[in-house]
Amino acid sequence: MAYVDGFIAAVPTANKDAYRKHAAEAEPVFKKYGALSVVECWGDDVPEGKVNSLHTAVMRKPDESVVFSWVVWPSRAVRDEAWQKMMDDPAMAEMTMPFDGQRMIHGGFEPILGDPAG
Repeated sequence: MAYVDGFIAAVPTANKDAYRKHAAEAEPVFKKYGALSVVECWGDDVPEGKVNSLHTAVMRKPDESVVFSWVVWPSRAVRDEAWQKMMDDPAMAEMTMPFDGQRMIHGGFEPILGDPAG
């Protein structure tokens, strides 16, 4: 069964092109290790919540935008093996993240409805 990694981050709005470039460089590395698809989304209609929201979850600053991304893997086993290989891949080590990675939220998800692999 497919497996999904999800990511939410706050990215300086001025770094949108740099983020797009970073994502474009990372996508082939994910796919090299088995990812079926990589989707990157720049927030343009992300409401502020009264109690909590994506903004507060990533501690977004006024000059930042929320980014939502996901990677679809064939299985959790493929994903687990891929992450170890990607961390050792020189291409990943050379990349500079155009945002504060410490405020990025990420996690792995087992689909319970629908097929993210299409």
